[in-house]
Amino acid sequence: MEYKGYLGSVEFSEEDEMFFGKGLGIRSLISYEGDNVKDLISVFHDAVDEYLRLCKDWKTLDYEIGEINRKSKRTY
Repeated sequence: MEYKGYLGSVEFSEEDEMFFGKGLGIRSLISYEGDNVKDLISVFHDAVDEYLRLCKDWKTLDYEIGEINRKSKRTY
């Protein structure tokens, strides 16, 4: 899949009867899952939009999500 220049994998778990995937070509983990293809596409778009929002907040496109989570828990 592709959205806003970001690629995402598509896999299927027969055991769970669910589609899932992760963002490709970036250091941060973007993962998503859906019960059907339409849901998977929608959730992938939402995940990319959230990633971009976080990157904008931290002014970088290669910021690791783990770093954002640690820094966001700081109290000043």
